[in-house]
Amino acid sequence: MQTTTIVYISIAVVISALVALFHYYYKTKKRTKKLVLFSFLRFLSVFSLLLLIINPKFKQKSYYTEKPNLNIAVDNSSSIAELGYNTQVLNVLNALQNSKELQGKFDVDTYTFSNELIENDSVTFNGKQTNIGKALKDLNNLYKDAIAPTILITDGNQTYGNDYQFLSSKIKQPIFPVIAGDTTAYIDLKINQLNANKYAYLKNKFPVEVIATYTGNETVQTNLILSSNGKRLASQEVTFSPTENSKVINLNIAATKIGVQTLRATLTPLNIEKNKQNNVRYFAVEVIDQKVKIALISDIIHPDLGALKKSLESNELRSVEILKPTEASSELNDYQLIIFYQPTRKFQQVFETSKQLQKNTFTITGTQTDWNFLNDIQTSFKKVSIPETEEVQGRLNTNYNNFLIENIDFSDYPPLENTFGDVEFNVANEAILMQTISGVSTDSPLLATYTNNNIRAAILAGENIWKWRAQSFLAQENFIEFDTFLGKLIQYLASNKKRERLTLGYESFYYGNREIQITAQYFNPSYEFDSNANLTAIIKNKDTEITTTYPMLLNAGFYTVDLNSLPPGTYDFTVRAEGKNIRKSGSFKILEFDIEKQFLNADTQRLQAIAEKSNGKTFHVNDNSEQLILALINDSRFKTIEKSNEKVVSLIDWKYLLAFIVICLALEWFSRKYYGLI
Repeated sequence: MQTTTIVYISIAVVISALVALFHYYYKTKKRTKKLVLFSFLRFLSVFSLLLLIINPKFKQKSYYTEKPNLNIAVDNSSSIAELGYNTQVLNVLNALQNSKELQGKFDVDTYTFSNELIENDSVTFNGKQTNIGKALKDLNNLYKDAIAPTILITDGNQTYGNDYQFLSSKIKQPIFPVIAGDTTAYIDLKINQLNANKYAYLKNKFPVEVIATYTGNETVQTNLILSSNGKRLASQEVTFSPTENSKVINLNIAATKIGVQTLRATLTPLNIEKNKQNNVRYFAVEVIDQKVKIALISDIIHPDLGALKKSLESNELRSVEILKPTEASSELNDYQLIIFYQPTRKFQQVFETSKQLQKNTFTITGTQTDWNFLNDIQTSFKKVSIPETEEVQGRLNTNYNNFLIENIDFSDYPPLENTFGDVEFNVANEAILMQTISGVSTDSPLLATYTNNNIRAAILAGENIWKWRAQSFLAQENFIEFDTFLGKLIQYLASNKKRERLTLGYESFYYGNREIQITAQYFNPSYEFDSNANLTAIIKNKDTEITTTYPMLLNAGFYTVDLNSLPPGTYDFTVRAEGKNIRKSGSFKILEFDIEKQFLNADTQRLQAIAEKSNGKTFHVNDNSEQLILALINDSRFKTIEKSNEKVVSLIDWKYLLAFIVICLALEWFSRKYYGLI
């Protein structure tokens, strides 16, 4: 309590005493013992009222206990059931959840995971992918400031994501793996990985790389066979030994016909193999007879050039060549799209040639762009440029309708850099991205497309697009989001097809363990997106002749249909607008491949490694669960912590003081009334 408050309370005591004495003793000749009671009650009432006015503040400290958290993370993928350990996992989970000792010492939270971490205790063992690394990372983020050991019940077999063995060194919490799987090593041949391009070109050969592994103590021989529709396309004999247990086999296959070809890679199984499913891997290649060639013309060296080339060539259907403006004019006829990067006066000849050849163009401007030259060489747009730079962020225009765009949050992307001034169009245009400057949204386009004399073109008013690609990787741990967005823009610009009211998005083939989805956009006669359309997808299995009709649902600017329930096979489909004479058709294949069935044993080695790195301990689902429970209860690192909470309380918040004042005044009044003084 502050000194001034103590002084005010002392003054209040004096004032209260003076008021009581004045009222009952001043000019009172007959002083009885009753006056002592009356004056004391008056003193208490006045003093309490003055205390409320002074309102002193007190520190109030409370104590509470906080138990450590215990996270139970259960592998919900189908590999657990495939290995035959689903019953043992459920028994261990029930023993842990019903343990009163654990409940008394820990706050127990149960999670399941396959490709995502989910807080629940419903275990079905139907997950199609396993990402142990992401599950551990998410738990570490949730409990990074708490004492929270993790019981990890899994077979340790991860199908995608970052290696959890290396990730465990960054995790602060102890991990106690409970191994669900056979630790005995059986003789096994396995196609560990298969690499092949999605696309190949007619009358060319495309490479196939197969990484095969062997587990065993003897030298064995087998054959790697590549086949299609039962026809052998290539084969190679492979020898494994205990010391040479991994081989990389490269084969070349001829692309003889256009379309999607489904191929099968098979390692001839040994007679004593227990699991023969992991000897087979299906893949598909789409054979095409053309390739989009893009000229990227620049007179400067900039990180954007490498980022654009990498992004565009992530699709094997595109090739990009970086050219100087002085050497590009004579070669433009070989390209379907011309990208002008920060053009200056040196681009005059290449601009004129591009105009004569009626080439589609994509202009990217920045701080080194000569806007006086750009304003003179073409008439589609102009900009009054000021020699000062500014940073500009993008805001997605969800009403853009020339092609499908995923709903990307560009506010998380770094700003681009450009000179001051807005781009003004002299032709009809459609903005893909609008400018946001210093957090203020504007109506000026950052990225827009336009058509002039049936020639498609686009302009991006900013440089450092390489930062966008880097941000895509930081956020998603891959470049897919950015590369897909840029790829759709380039695909639109490189094509001269007439606009269609119904556009589709789908893959030529899908793996059975991945998301299977068809997307569509439907536009009214004015080519505005129609959010009230009634679209249906008619799917026909070419093998069984079974036809199923699905409604397409509106989702973030496009219509989608989820086909994850379809079995592997070849399908034809038609998307139609009900009540309109508009429809489009296509076909796709679903490849039979369940990566969760490729495992024979639990990955004991990596689970033991993460236990050691995190100062935990490994157990097996066949062990007595009491061993794990006792290990956790007796671990001195996991103690209940007593914590204190101190807060400042004002006297005016103490409601009992008001009741005390009322009681004192009431007692004084009734006493005086009783003795006839009123």
